Amino acid sequence: MTTDGVPVRCPVCRHEQAYAPPAFPCSCGAPVVPPVVYGAAATPVTERSWADDWVTVRCGACGREADWPQPEVGCACGAVLRIPVRTEAVSPPGPGPAAPQPPAPVAVPVPRPAFRPVPVRSARDAVTTAALYLRWLGYADVRDAVAGPEGRAPSGARLTARGVLAHVEPSARPASLRDLECAWLTALTHEVTCVCFALSDFTPEACERAAELGVPLFRIELDGVPAALNGAADELAARGA
Repeated sequence: MTTDGVPVRCPVCRHEQAYAPPAFPCSCGAPVVPPVVYGAAATPVTERSWADDWVTVRCGACGREADWPQPEVGCACGAVLRIPVRTEAVSPPGPGPAAPQPPAPVAVPVPRPAFRPVPVRSARDAVTTAALYLRWLGYADVRDAVAGPEGRAPSGARLTARGVLAHVEPSARPASLRDLECAWLTALTHEVTCVCFALSDFTPEACERAAELGVPLFRIELDGVPAALNGAADELAARGA
């Protein structure tokens, strides 16, 4: 969290509170904080859509643009308030003066920075964690699958990116065999990798079937770190996308 908050007044009950947006981890390792607008009116959230729940922010360290969760805060009256964010992009550092170029170094693999978790306090946080983890694995264009040809999952949520389809069960129930097989069949149809996340683990039948199909299973811990539950998940976490 940032150290300085911005005042947010609830338009429903007029209660005012301070809000500090969270810092999200860019793939370069630098923290990215959505630039909330100081003094702008917050908007009550009455319905959700992928476009409204995410905001594009440019990393000030490397200049990479990525989608991050739209800042929101809960009010004591029960309203959920969406905090406006500045839409102008943050310019990356400019180039320095020209200098003689040294010989090109031998390319060496650059290890991924450590995954930076965001604590899970709600079902939406669980879906956000799955999206952040997929992005950390190397799937940069993670989005909601509802609007695409992959369609809506029978239960839970689906995320998709180039080369992957992920099923996320963000509720208190374990992900079932049906959840797993539906996601796997959809991924097979689109010739992409299937990955499954669950906040409350998977049923034994789902775990057994995942082992047969080679589907990576991750349990989302409350600290925001997905835990690999099978060999396929260990392999994916080690190699990335």
